Amino acid sequence: MTDLLYSEEEEALRAAVRDLLADHCDAPGVIARIESDAPHNLALWKALTDGMGLAGLLVPEELDGQGATHREAAVVLEELGRAVAPVPYLTSAVVATEALLACGTDDLLTELASGTSIGALAVALNVAPGAAYKVVQHESGLLHGELTGIADAAVADVLLVPADDGGLYAVDATAATVTPQVSLDLTRPLATVTLDGVPGRLLGDAEPAVRRALRAGAGLLASEQLGLADWTLTETVRYLKDRKQFNRPVGGFQALKHRLAQLWLEVAGLRAAARNAADALSTGRDADVAVTVAQAYGAPVAVHAAEEALQLHGGIGMTWEHPVHLYLKRAKADSIAYGTAGAHREALAGLVDLQAP
Repeated sequence: MTDLLYSEEEEALRAAVRDLLADHCDAPGVIARIESDAPHNLALWKALTDGMGLAGLLVPEELDGQGATHREAAVVLEELGRAVAPVPYLTSAVVATEALLACGTDDLLTELASGTSIGALAVALNVAPGAAYKVVQHESGLLHGELTGIADAAVADVLLVPADDGGLYAVDATAATVTPQVSLDLTRPLATVTLDGVPGRLLGDAEPAVRRALRAGAGLLASEQLGLADWTLTETVRYLKDRKQFNRPVGGFQALKHRLAQLWLEVAGLRAAARNAADALSTGRDADVAVTVAQAYGAPVAVHAAEEALQLHGGIGMTWEHPVHLYLKRAKADSIAYGTAGAHREALAGLVDLQAP
């Protein structure tokens, strides 16, 4: 049986990423960015890619990647979730990279691994692995159509677009019209991509590439949700120890202790599910089951943790200046990303041959 505990190397990676985020991604800075026209922190992205080489964790070493596994990528996503970092790591370094790995597109993989290019799979963020997705029309060598709900398309250099002929095409993002959409989670903005007679480079079959990419995205999203839930729990406990009422710490009240204890159990369960999903993706053993379990369980836990943090912070939690609203919005948006918990439960029933009556 695989050891799901963090290795020394993974803990060292965690410490390095956390230190970097402490220097480049504080909460006031994130709030200031989402109030601007450029919510993505490209300086942080450059530090993660150029300085640490994290964009290429899943890319083989012969393609200038790190040749690591999904376990290491999961550790990075935990820390990015703890900081609600507005960088396209999940969409580019995981989802787009997995799609390119399925197609064997070496040159684009090298560009994504080095961080010189940002990729985005042009499939709506809410689409679950194996579910139907919208395609564009391929006619006379050109692509026509509109795709909505594309995460991080605003900063993408290359768009991976599925077409009605069954192919997956690489499109230069400058050739497409990318229109921002109103997004609940402003740290991972969505956009509409419009293609009006745009040329594309055929990469391979869309169906297996999209399925692989969305499965990896759903599985590693659980690690982001874990980081988010862990931060909200930790900060809520810290706040309740400091906040006093009736001349005693609020955290000493029995009712609040029970709520925090229940939340701790849920976060511990999420950690196990997220680690199992990351390990299964890295080994290929029972990956479909592990991913659906992680998302079926993880999304509600992350939302619950963020909601509890907001309520237990009292009045200050309702202010724009306090970062807890960033975590609640990210948790809510993540709860429908790559499939809802209900969609994953339904998929899990089929995978383990436990059909509903």
